[in-house]
Amino acid sequence: MLDNWHLFASQLSEHKRVITCDARNHGKSFHDADATYSAMAEDLFRLMDHLGDSSATVIGHSMGGKTAMWAAHLAPERITHLIVVDIAPKAYIPGHLRYFEAFKSIDFAALESRREADEAFSRYAPELSVRQFLLKNMEPLSSGGYRLKVNVSALEAHYPSIIGGLDFTGTFDQPCLFVKGGKSAYIQADDESYILQHFAQAEFCSVEGAGHWVHAENPTGFYSCISQFLHL
Repeated sequence: MLDNWHLFASQLSEHKRVITCDARNHGKSFHDADATYSAMAEDLFRLMDHLGDSSATVIGHSMGGKTAMWAAHLAPERITHLIVVDIAPKAYIPGHLRYFEAFKSIDFAALESRREADEAFSRYAPELSVRQFLLKNMEPLSSGGYRLKVNVSALEAHYPSIIGGLDFTGTFDQPCLFVKGGKSAYIQADDESYILQHFAQAEFCSVEGAGHWVHAENPTGFYSCISQFLHL
């Protein structure tokens, strides 16, 4: 969701024109049964066309990072700089199943406060930082209670491909930065050789003290990586 990027986008906007967006099936964007990376990459291109931008620097975190990589694969001429945050183009073991269970099991309409929602989520996500992101997926109803903004059914149906590997047939030759959290295991040292096979100019930056939610857990270190890469 775009509000996950609020602090960083505000900082970067002092130097660049910045557009943040909700991916399909997230935030205020439309819901659709197609949750493939090809569909999400095409959404990005349609947004760029709508804004009149033939090319852009693209930053994506986690699923958004895979979307950004796939967009660079589909139309490399449209991506001037690619920044991928704490994700590699490989397949991952399922790690989000309990969150799907939470979204399907909790009666959001019956919740009376965000504190009550946090308590309900704590059974499925003991980590406070994770719950804070999960809670962003709900919004209050005028009649009381909450509803989900995220399209759980579409994401669950496409979950195997979302966590699956990306099958590239070419090489992206524009400047590229892979940012990892220093405490995160999402990008391993042995992933770098495969990344370099398909992203020839890839650079790597590790943000000390951050886990998977790099830009939230160490925003200063994250901004330092990005600003050096973009020569701000």
